[in-house]
Amino acid sequence: MRLAPLALATATLIACSDAGPIAAQNATPTNAAENSTDAAGVPFTVTPVADFDAPWAMTFLPDGRMLVTEKAGQLMLVSADGQTKTSVSGIPAVDSAGQGGLMDVVLHPQFAQNRMVYFSFSETGPGGKGVALARGVMQEGEAPALQNVQVLFRATPYVEGNGHYSGRIAFAPDGQHLFFTNGERQKFTPAQDPKATLGKVLRLTLDGQPAGDPGLREKGFHPAVWSYGHRNLLGIAFDGAGNLWEQEMGPKGGDEVNLILPGRNYGYPLVSDGDHYDNEPVADKNIPNHDTRPDLEKYKVNWTPVISPAGLIVYSGSAFPQWKGDIFIGGLSSQALIRVDVNGTKATKGDQWPMGARIREVEQAPDGTLMLLEDGGRGSQGRMLRLTPAR
Repeated sequence: MRLAPLALATATLIACSDAGPIAAQNATPTNAAENSTDAAGVPFTVTPVADFDAPWAMTFLPDGRMLVTEKAGQLMLVSADGQTKTSVSGIPAVDSAGQGGLMDVVLHPQFAQNRMVYFSFSETGPGGKGVALARGVMQEGEAPALQNVQVLFRATPYVEGNGHYSGRIAFAPDGQHLFFTNGERQKFTPAQDPKATLGKVLRLTLDGQPAGDPGLREKGFHPAVWSYGHRNLLGIAFDGAGNLWEQEMGPKGGDEVNLILPGRNYGYPLVSDGDHYDNEPVADKNIPNHDTRPDLEKYKVNWTPVISPAGLIVYSGSAFPQWKGDIFIGGLSSQALIRVDVNGTKATKGDQWPMGARIREVEQAPDGTLMLLEDGGRGSQGRMLRLTPAR
């Protein structure tokens, strides 16, 4: 939905973290309710809710409580007001080196009946490291735990390195499938390799069985592959019309929002509106841009300089009715919250609000307010922030 973009010069909102550039001027408050922040012309008020150790993702339980993942491998059960945090046991061993860690967390569509929680994590295995999809049954009480934990799917192949795992999860509107992102692990060519799941959007059954695009299977692709030619996919979500939206980090430039269609090739590393970094072992640092290959699927929105996108939702709440149907993305290097204006299957840049810290995750609360997680950096604190309409 269209909302006139705010000039960044007037968007003086700052929500800093202990890892942020001006933390010494504004330490994390002990009473968040007394330290809400907003600024003239900014359409929301920011209220710190809780602190975490390098948080990565979050999801809401039906009663308003939250599950929050921390990079090192800890799952936290958090009260609706953020004042109480309890560790949830049962997470498998996590390899959290580099960009690895305990990643996404999403509830089964029938969680109220079966209590199933799905999550992703990076691990060490034969051939190196990779990202895995798992689920467990939430058991509460004095010692909350995930029980009967099963690894449902593992990326193929496992390779050396600590980057571009991706690992985002989205359940399909049909309630029978889920979509799982596998990054290309900073190896470039696996994104075009039909046998690998790396650099792909995958479609699976709820039990983790491959259910990819039939046309790609006929061409010899791994049976889970739904689309390919992706880089580092850190956000994926369906809109109310059933369209699947994805965002990914480009190389040196060229961050993208894509409309994911079955069987399509999104081009990486054959094309990108960014270029290879100077220290990468490739012969040609210049990647042809998307316009040179009209046979490949082009992005809907693109950023150069990059925003370093992380986390993605399609907003459906009532707290900010002017943004219903729009995409929200957390910005890492941009230290921003980004809005993308969506009209049907078209998308354009909307607002980019500076937040004073790396934003790892954005979620919609049950009441329609927005919740953010600051990245916090490696092993450092990151805050949970609630965004409500400006007073």
